Amino acid sequence: QVQLVESGGGLVQAGASLRLSCAASGRTFSGNAMAWFRQTPGKEREFVASISGYGSRTYYVDSVKGRFTISRDNAKNTVYLQMNSLKPEDTAVYYCAADRTVAATTQNPKNYRYWGQGTQVTVSS
Repeated sequence: QVQLVESGGGLVQAGASLRLSCAASGRTFSGNAMAWFRQTPGKEREFVASISGYGSRTYYVDSVKGRFTISRDNAKNTVYLQMNSLKPEDTAVYYCAADRTVAATTQNPKNYRYWGQGTQVTVSS
């Protein structure tokens, strides 16, 4: 059974940093694209960042470019999201996603088969 487990969320003040982790189990995603999405109540799930199977290519939504960094450690089957200079508008539940067939350029959440349970990030002003 495939599981993705996120951790690292929390409540921080604007300008602070957080590092989210997503550990996969049940199968390896080495060589497969992985991504982070976020969602706030009443809104659709939003693409945040993605990374190619061996980490050579990364993609970001414009609103986080220069502040967030996605990375991965295939030996640990884990993907990370380093979030710096956090803003109140970054407040959301953050989800990790993976799939065996999507390209890292995919930003549509419907194309990802595996999802974590989400971790809450709250940024106060």
